Amino acid sequence: MLLLCIKFFAYFLTHSVAILTDALESIVNVAAGFIGWYSLYVAFKPRDTDHPYGHGKAEFLSAAIEGTLISLAGIFIIIEAITNLLHPHPVSELDYGIILIAFSGIINFIAGKIAVKTGKQNNSMAITATGRHLISDAYSTVGLLAGLAVLYFTKIAWIDSAVAMLIALIILFTGYKIVRQSVAGIMDEADPGLLRQLVDTLNNNRRPNWIDLHNLRIIKYGSSLHVDCHLTLPWYFNVHEAHLEIDALGNVIRENFGEAMEIFVHTDGCLEFSCKICSKENCHVRQHPFLQKIEWTTVNIFPDKKHALHETVEPRLS
Repeated sequence: MLLLCIKFFAYFLTHSVAILTDALESIVNVAAGFIGWYSLYVAFKPRDTDHPYGHGKAEFLSAAIEGTLISLAGIFIIIEAITNLLHPHPVSELDYGIILIAFSGIINFIAGKIAVKTGKQNNSMAITATGRHLISDAYSTVGLLAGLAVLYFTKIAWIDSAVAMLIALIILFTGYKIVRQSVAGIMDEADPGLLRQLVDTLNNNRRPNWIDLHNLRIIKYGSSLHVDCHLTLPWYFNVHEAHLEIDALGNVIRENFGEAMEIFVHTDGCLEFSCKICSKENCHVRQHPFLQKIEWTTVNIFPDKKHALHETVEPRLS
């Protein structure tokens, strides 16, 4: 809110439409900040009978609203820039305006970096979206300052409107990216980076009793992750032994992805064809020798189908 006041003071001082664009975007920053603040309060409320998976998706809605407001601000800025281009008015006191805008840009960049770091640490879409918006705002301020400097030395009036339109395009693109990410979260779209990281973690911490893993799915609800999968274990394990392996799998995931995690594991007993891909030593019921371990990948770990040696190995060996 303080930066908003500074930017509008700079506009009234200079009458620059380019500075006005920065001030108008700050209105969006303030509105989005309050929306994000409320969404975090809702998202971190405990689960209840009406919301058994929690309230985390409120963050995605908040980010969608913020992205929409950013895009509307970009459109309004373009309209103002075109109006000023057709009906230009004199710009004054640019030196003071440049100083004020530079100060606000530095503060935005620092705040944005802190927000992105905090958002990633807490798996918070709302905080991360706000941080990226502030960083984008800081980058656009650099372009704004360059344009104002050219305007200050050349006195060419149309540069003011041209800089405003360029910044508006950057703002529109930022709004689009935020809306796109929030819609992806609402629709439970897969996160390729998160999936690769999870598969690598499971491969690196794989236990001999984990013969196969398939039908793996991840859903993100705000700061919480919900993971479910099918884990193939030796068929002769009793319930207690199987539960210990499930706990070990859950601990591996939580140690690498945080405690805000729900894990549901369906256990399958191994079948005869599993022997060829099972590296468990001293198995008293083994019917076939171990030939080769199948590495889990982002391609073969997600289908609801048990792995078998002939699917990936025999064609290569032949």
